[in-house]
Amino acid sequence: MEQEPYPKVYLYRRIVQAKLFIDQHYAKNIDLDNIADEAYFSKFHFIRLFKKAYGKTPHQYLTYVRIEQAKILLKRPIQVSEVCFAVGFSSISSFTGLFKKVTGITPSAYMIQQEKIRLEIKKAPLTYIPGCFAEMKGWTPLYNKTGPEEKSNFQEVE
Repeated sequence: MEQEPYPKVYLYRRIVQAKLFIDQHYAKNIDLDNIADEAYFSKFHFIRLFKKAYGKTPHQYLTYVRIEQAKILLKRPIQVSEVCFAVGFSSISSFTGLFKKVTGITPSAYMIQQEKIRLEIKKAPLTYIPGCFAEMKGWTPLYNKTGPEEKSNFQEVE
């Protein structure tokens, strides 16, 4: 039986090392060469191994990480252009187009949507408590144990 030149665990560790490199340096100007070098693979071999391990090419994963980080930043009152550059994009138009392609809405619309959600939570925070958590604590969102006529302590009485 012929032994493989590198055990699969060793290869996997190198792929994970490259993924962690992306996770830590997504905001910098990194490209496939930088990422493949981090894993000590040729570009083409690295792309195949990365996609096999994560279901995405390194570039797709980098884009995913950047968009996810942008979504986090867009929940704050911050300019779209600042978010664009903070997550590693060099062009506002490419960021906006890619963001819309991935999320279905523009970054500005996403900010507006998040602000509306934030205001709704401020108005009625208890409606955003997950039902399973309320059940576990003995709370019921709409009714207490006496019946549907009486509202629980966690709902405003009109």
